[in-house]
Amino acid sequence: MSTPIFIGCDIGTSHTKAVAVNANGEILSQSSSAYDILKPRNNWAEQNPEVWLEAAVCTLRQVIAEIPSKKDIASICISALYGGTGVMCDEQMGSVRPVIIWMDRRAESESSLIRKTLGEDRLLEVSGNGIDSYFGYTKLLWVKEHEPENWVKIRHIVPVHSYIIYKMTGNLSVDYCSAGNVGGIYDCNTHSWSKDMCEELGIPYDALPHDFHDPSDLIGSLNEDYQKKLGLDRPVPLCAGTVDCIASMLSASIVRPGDNAAVLGTSLNWGYIHSKKPDNPNLVSMPYCIEPTRLCYTYGGASTAGALPRWFALNFMGDDSGETYDELEQLIRKNNIGPGSDGLIALPYFMGERTPIWDEKAAGVLFGLTLAHTKAHIYRAVLEAVAYSLLHIMESMTGSGMAIEKIILVGGGARSAVWKQIFADITNLPIVTPVQEIEAPLGDAFMAAVGAGAITEYEEINSWITMNPPVLPNKENHELYKKHFSLYKELYPALKDIMSKRADMLYKIQKGEISYES
Repeated sequence: MSTPIFIGCDIGTSHTKAVAVNANGEILSQSSSAYDILKPRNNWAEQNPEVWLEAAVCTLRQVIAEIPSKKDIASICISALYGGTGVMCDEQMGSVRPVIIWMDRRAESESSLIRKTLGEDRLLEVSGNGIDSYFGYTKLLWVKEHEPENWVKIRHIVPVHSYIIYKMTGNLSVDYCSAGNVGGIYDCNTHSWSKDMCEELGIPYDALPHDFHDPSDLIGSLNEDYQKKLGLDRPVPLCAGTVDCIASMLSASIVRPGDNAAVLGTSLNWGYIHSKKPDNPNLVSMPYCIEPTRLCYTYGGASTAGALPRWFALNFMGDDSGETYDELEQLIRKNNIGPGSDGLIALPYFMGERTPIWDEKAAGVLFGLTLAHTKAHIYRAVLEAVAYSLLHIMESMTGSGMAIEKIILVGGGARSAVWKQIFADITNLPIVTPVQEIEAPLGDAFMAAVGAGAITEYEEINSWITMNPPVLPNKENHELYKKHFSLYKELYPALKDIMSKRADMLYKIQKGEISYES
């Protein structure tokens, strides 16, 4: 008797990954495809949706090619990065311009204007979220203000994975989680788009997809064109899908109210699920993949996390292969560089920052450099900065009333032994990581199994996941880190005004109002 196979695919910020599993969660095949982010200006970040579509096709085709009995493929689920503006399409569903993704911070003036006119209380009451250039609705207003020639062409505004699924099936839908992550124009009370907020903000209500679904709902099947592209001969059904952080949380076995985890990818998210109405504008909230109209995922996010060691490896080591990271960690051990990096403290605000400071003008800092510091010191300081940012986020969310006994850590950075120990020592909590380093695609595959009816209880995800022994904190290291963390928290307030002046200066240079020659 054949066993059904489920495929998960996650379109991330820098990689797309796909995995095929059976009903027991056993990995049958997996693949990955890398690409770059477009950064036309300082603190800007874009990507062409065609790049994502090509990567999704490539990775799905590769995992399917390794499955001997393709007739056993029961369903596919796709998640994607938070696309900010989403894919802005014309009448023929062609992309009007590149997507302005989550890490882009250009919509500063739009955020300020909304704060002055509508006010944060109004936005919080409707959407459960605050006002910041992180959110998609502020980025859309930037396009409206600065690119009117593109704005008039827009007829559809859809999340990244919804665009990919539309191309593959011809069905246009949206899941509750991704809609909620747009902020502002999503009504967390009615779980639908807010027509009033769209009108007040000047965002076309009719351009938004109105066919709402749970992420695991089957919403269509592969059309003939994509059956051929993926190496299939029949119309395999696809789920509605969701945003990648939700799939990653599910892959960390986050299924009950109060469960918490940290997702360490290009950015860092730490959050938990609950059934309360979101009430903190300094956090990000969206419906969860389990009972999305009842359960909510609330998190704090750091804009750059895994992006920082990758930046270091590419620019100072020549590449970002696994061997390069191994070499850097060996340098740390060889030179006996301990907690605190000999007084070197980094601020990880390389693309502004979200929780808890919410400042798009914040910038990265290396504080305390001396001639005695080496590249290994700097690399360790970068790793420590991300762990400091996690603790800073956690401190800002202590009002949740949770008794935190451990941190489940998922994402690419979770495989680093040095980094896991740093996280444990700084937070003073055990760090638990899954044995399988599949992350969001595994969560997608699980939702594909739910959608196909093979799984009825989300708690069954626990049978798919084996956890490594916890990495325990070193008490002596923690005491030392407490002193460094205190300095870390003092640095931003001391530099905030200077960071703002720098950002304003760069903006004027980019606009041509001042020049380096003047």
